[in-house]
Amino acid sequence: MRIIVLAGKPTDSVTHGFLPAAHRLGLRVTLLTDRPGRHEAAYAGRPDAPAEIRRCEVFDVRAVLDQVGRADRPDAVFTNSDHLQTQAALAAAYLGLPGKDWRATTRTKNKALMRRHLADQGIDTVRAWPLGADEPVQAVASAVPYPCVLKPAEGVASEDVFLVGDPGELAERVALVRRRRPGHPLLVEEYLDGPLYTLETLGSECGMRVLGGFRTQLSAPPHFVEERMSWLPAVPGAARVLRQLRALGVGLGACHTEFVLQGERARLVEVNYRVIGDQCDLLMADLLAEPLFELILRAHLGEDVTAPAPANDPRQARIEWALADRAGVLICAPPAIDDGALAYRPLRAVGDRVALTRTNRDYLGVLRVHGPDNHTVDTAVTRFWADHSWEIAP
Repeated sequence: MRIIVLAGKPTDSVTHGFLPAAHRLGLRVTLLTDRPGRHEAAYAGRPDAPAEIRRCEVFDVRAVLDQVGRADRPDAVFTNSDHLQTQAALAAAYLGLPGKDWRATTRTKNKALMRRHLADQGIDTVRAWPLGADEPVQAVASAVPYPCVLKPAEGVASEDVFLVGDPGELAERVALVRRRRPGHPLLVEEYLDGPLYTLETLGSECGMRVLGGFRTQLSAPPHFVEERMSWLPAVPGAARVLRQLRALGVGLGACHTEFVLQGERARLVEVNYRVIGDQCDLLMADLLAEPLFELILRAHLGEDVTAPAPANDPRQARIEWALADRAGVLICAPPAIDDGALAYRPLRAVGDRVALTRTNRDYLGVLRVHGPDNHTVDTAVTRFWADHSWEIAP
């Protein structure tokens, strides 16, 4: 069997999750990407490397279909990229293969469309004001409640997301983001205060089920950088989130949803219609009593993966990141560590130049820890941070 994988840059999810899973399932992987050299370097010497890597303008579904048509018909089209979900959905639909609804991938990618759709369905209304690329900020500055949140309509990784306190600050932040993202639409919306959670789901054509989730700790405002994720086998508010996901058309494959719990209301922050990233998926794969990445690929092959799952591992788990606190050159950092219960992976090498962005791009390394109880996890995490240091020189 053959699977087409669409990709932009190489990611840990694909390199350490989906490619090994495809290898275990006996799938022949054809990877289409606009950056073939980076992928060839990432998989060099690996037994689970794609059978072939082809250059393709993957953001253009016509180019994807042209490449697909040059070989035998595949059994699945898949991507784990935020930016390529609609292209993969359209290609799968054209070929008559299992795939996500392109309308759902579009709604979830574009936060303004997501807000509007949920409001139109009468499910939940988050006050939000789209701001076109050339639209004056004064058009919304007097209408929004403060504090409010400014974000790119199709952004990822907390990039250019700010908590804004007044109309003057809103105008300054909009000007800043527009310099970085000329021509990109923005969104201004009410600030959703409360505990932040994630819900991780898996679906096939037969339905959708919950795998678990995380309690998220963010950096101090005005930025929204994820600093810590604590595993939750049972997620509060899950049923209310599932109702909203179904209304958006989410179903097939993995979905990572961020939401704030406000009493009886689950308020969606964003929906990423792919598996959770930043190595949280690798932590989940260690904890679930099922092969996570294989299940996701099997769903895209048309299999039913919604059967009741065996009981999850009772261990507690956490993931934390070492964050840059200044720009400069990384001159000191710990090496990779893996002793089973604790794993640390550098995301930047000594000698790398680091630019401070106040986003997930500032991660220097990622720590994954699991244990039989919270005390064991807390102790291991505290000891790790005490025993290691990171130094950035100007």
